[in-house]
Amino acid sequence: MKKTTPKGIIILLLTAIIWGSSFVAQSIGINSVDAFTFMAIRTALGTLVLLPVVIISNGGLSNLIDRKTLKAGLLLGSVLAVAQCFQQFAFYYSTSGKIAFLTALYMFFVPILGLFLKKKVAPLTWVSILIAIAGLFLLCLKPGDLGSFNKGDILSIICAAFYAVQITLIDKYMGENINGIKLSFMEFFTAAVLCAVMMLIFEQPTLTGIKAAAPALLYSGVMSCGIAYTLQVIGQKHASPVVASLLMCLESVFAALAGWFILKEMMTARELTGCAIMFFAIVLSQVAESVSMQKKTA
Repeated sequence: MKKTTPKGIIILLLTAIIWGSSFVAQSIGINSVDAFTFMAIRTALGTLVLLPVVIISNGGLSNLIDRKTLKAGLLLGSVLAVAQCFQQFAFYYSTSGKIAFLTALYMFFVPILGLFLKKKVAPLTWVSILIAIAGLFLLCLKPGDLGSFNKGDILSIICAAFYAVQITLIDKYMGENINGIKLSFMEFFTAAVLCAVMMLIFEQPTLTGIKAAAPALLYSGVMSCGIAYTLQVIGQKHASPVVASLLMCLESVFAALAGWFILKEMMTARELTGCAIMFFAIVLSQVAESVSMQKKTA
């Protein structure tokens, strides 16, 4: 089991903060442009942000992307494109609260995938996952808001499953000493191309709509895609995939806080309780990992 370090925790928490605030931008952007258009521009901006960083860190254009990174980036980018598009389409059918809750279920899917890869998960970690899910329930869903699943809910669950695959794959590739920045660049480039193809086939983007969504697209593309997803890759070098998924699912907490500060949406006592429970689950997950590591080294 990979040991989680303070560096990994800080980087992944920062990732969750950026993703959470970007959730507001994503919700606003869908009012002006269609889903594939939003995601194509978002990931293209992320790619452009990383391009000079990759060139400078690589010392020029030569050997910009090696064969190993290319293969990993193509797979990761395909998974990311599917996950993001399923989530964006969910906004057409379901509420943002349900989408945030159901998307964060990737923290439950990650250890399940780990079992198929013969990775053991400490019993206390399972407990922390269940507690975190309870916290997300209080944070994102109002009493009696569950209702019956609609198309958006199903799309959100599928999105969560693909995000779990992405987290698991990043953990695998980081163990193979692939350059994190190069991997992120190739991941975004692949996702941008796939989303752009879907945009051109199924949608008719307009300059007026893109201009209206420009602030949301810029923040989501530069901060959430270009910076936060790169931080995810780097952060997962210093954290186990299960703990990483728990840390990153705090994006729901920060999304609620961003809505409070930016959109003036007041948080209820129920929502604040959900935030507190989520943080407790994170602390518990750290205890679980520490105990597991001590048993292995004993």
